[in-house]
Amino acid sequence: MTPRPAPRPGPAAPPRRSELGGGTPLRRRTALTGLAGLVGLTAACGTGGTDSGAGAAPGAAGDGTEGYPLALANCETPLRFDAPPERIVLLESSPVTTLDGIGVLDRVVSRAGAFPPGYYDEDLAARIQAIPALSEDVDASGHLLISQETVIAQQPDIVFGLPDGVTREAMADAGAQVVVQEAFCGSGGERASFESLHSSIGVCGRIFDRTAEAEELIAVLRERTAAVSEAAGDLSPRTAAVLYPSVGGGPLYTYGAASMVTAQLDALGIENSFASTAERVVEISAEPLLDADPDLLIVLHQGEGDGSAAVAEMIAEDQLASLRAVQEQAVLPLLFNFAEPASPLVVDGLERIRAWLSEREG
Repeated sequence: MTPRPAPRPGPAAPPRRSELGGGTPLRRRTALTGLAGLVGLTAACGTGGTDSGAGAAPGAAGDGTEGYPLALANCETPLRFDAPPERIVLLESSPVTTLDGIGVLDRVVSRAGAFPPGYYDEDLAARIQAIPALSEDVDASGHLLISQETVIAQQPDIVFGLPDGVTREAMADAGAQVVVQEAFCGSGGERASFESLHSSIGVCGRIFDRTAEAEELIAVLRERTAAVSEAAGDLSPRTAAVLYPSVGGGPLYTYGAASMVTAQLDALGIENSFASTAERVVEISAEPLLDADPDLLIVLHQGEGDGSAAVAEMIAEDQLASLRAVQEQAVLPLLFNFAEPASPLVVDGLERIRAWLSEREG
């Protein structure tokens, strides 16, 4: 039986109108969304559910590497790996630190999209810069612009990311499996936790036959997360909202229970003001924000700069100057992948949020 096509993930910026779902109590200029996925230069090595081996079934022993063929399900689509992938194409940025953490970043033959150096240390940034770039073109909403013929020409055996114009079927016909995060598949709804990050790393380790390296990386991330939680104490912000403003006055988005930002705030003992929203991300108007009046605003941004311009534009466009967090300057700009989706960068982001709060509280 032919597998049912999986829902397509959105790119690393706000979704196109065609991706928006039905209305919710959060309204702005148009009917609101509970979308399948926001953000597209952003997916990790995520397949399966909360168990790092979910959906995986090693095939019969053969002449290949032990444990292969390996069968997995990603966004309800069956994947099969006859051997550890050797040629990786990145059509999004968030897998970088997972692949580097398990020691396979040197298998990336090309990349496309934005890979801001602000995410990486000097050594890793230099190694990423040395990877040939297929395209750095994105549209006004941050969606990657690339043809699948360009991707196929790289002869990949695994591709991370699924921007518009690239299909799983075409990649499979060319011998490449496509991996995106389950969070972008529209099958979530559960409150996010760092276990989903650990799960995605574990599956990545299985795909590349780097299970030991994946377990070591998970252990380090667990320790770092626990250290932040233990040091958090009684922070003065008790509530927070995490926002993504569109460039040029477009829709404003906030993140709900299924987003990794909720896991970050939980680790800090801060309540996400919109955790009652089961979706990962929804479009929002000024009214519910003003009603919630959170103690802290975290504003996600992409590209160059420190994010202050995005914050200023959001406040002016959405008339948010009366928010207590704005008046008290409790507004933290944060590069997007430090909060979304699940990757080791989210732990970096957690540490950055805690350090900013500590400095602010003196």
